[in-house]
Amino acid sequence: MDETNKIQRVTVTGIGAVSPNGLDREAFWQATREGRSGVRRVSRFDVSQHSVQIAGEIPDFDADRWIEPKDRPHVSRTVALAVAAAAEAVEDAGLQPGSMDRGELRRIAVMLGTGGAAQEFSEAQYRLYYEGLQKQCSVYVIPSSTPGTLASEISMRFGFRGASHVVSTGCTSATDAIGHAFRAIRYGEEECVVVGGADAPLAPLILRGFQLMRIMTSRWNHEPERASRPFSKDRDGFVIGEGAWFFVLESEQRARARGARIYGEIKGYGSTCEAFHRVRLEECGEEPARAMRLALNQARLAPEQIQYVNYHGTSTQLNDRIETRATKLAFGDHAFRLAGSSVKSLIGHPQGACGAAGLAATLLAMRDNLAPPTLNVDQPDPECDLDYIAGEARPMRIENAVCNCIAFGSKNSALVAGRYSSGLA
Repeated sequence: MDETNKIQRVTVTGIGAVSPNGLDREAFWQATREGRSGVRRVSRFDVSQHSVQIAGEIPDFDADRWIEPKDRPHVSRTVALAVAAAAEAVEDAGLQPGSMDRGELRRIAVMLGTGGAAQEFSEAQYRLYYEGLQKQCSVYVIPSSTPGTLASEISMRFGFRGASHVVSTGCTSATDAIGHAFRAIRYGEEECVVVGGADAPLAPLILRGFQLMRIMTSRWNHEPERASRPFSKDRDGFVIGEGAWFFVLESEQRARARGARIYGEIKGYGSTCEAFHRVRLEECGEEPARAMRLALNQARLAPEQIQYVNYHGTSTQLNDRIETRATKLAFGDHAFRLAGSSVKSLIGHPQGACGAAGLAATLLAMRDNLAPPTLNVDQPDPECDLDYIAGEARPMRIENAVCNCIAFGSKNSALVAGRYSSGLA
């Protein structure tokens, strides 16, 4: 059988966001396009004894709006963030779960990417236990600490009865979840998937653990908005962040049949592993480059057909240098004609959710013909010599874009997103 007969185009019909620089999709995008940072001093717990005192924190998020107050002690903050972003994406797509019958609900799946999952919840439970407050521990400490239940919380919230899966691959988690959703729709296994990424890794021990690894910047506690500085020569570490970004992906046939507004489409996905080190990247950059090429090949696009790259861009010396090298390997001479930016300069690094943040920014950039900036590229780095859209957003028409991610454990993943045209074959 000719497999091309089974391939579906995969459209994006809804976007939701809860970000350090904006509590909904349009607030996130407005701040991102204007270059307004959401990095600030941590307020959720005492950081006075920490060398790093800043994060991409969401200070005004009302978790009780999304989780019943009686349930709040029993679930992680990640759940509330994920439900809020998923709810916005579902509403934006024009889906009405409350009016769907069971058959319709069975045709909607949920996929979620997360790095730390409920890690901050588990840390809080251990703290209660070791402080002698065992009676205050949640009766759901086991299921709510299990990553897989995050997707179930979204499924239960809306009554979706399709597959309900969590992907946890470190910083590539959301990219991989979107990639799996893309494949499921492309090859006819699913018609509609609510998919995205969520992480809330702001807790004392988690912050301390990253400090022990010496990969976070501690130089900018007094000027938090200047701390995340991808590709600048004086960068010295990332800024941890939190947030959730979600999408509704549908087959083109389903989306058009119900008259849905389409933001764009997912055209390709690629993923590789260097099998090199727990936290370091191999200097050659070959496997991140291969992930991008795999995504391009699946999209049936030549490097010259890409106008924009949403970089992983963490602001560590190693990552930014090697990602630049990988981009040159993947795109050849065209790399020097590519515009690109790192949303982490504005929101910090929300761990496993970062790929979803990058895709949201990319799709909204396509919609508005405006590529977002990279903040704080203050000092040119000879080893980071591509066009990072430094300082201010740039008007440009983006037909096709690559969203790149790199993770601990030598993982690399990339998506290709494109402007939707119903006239394409």
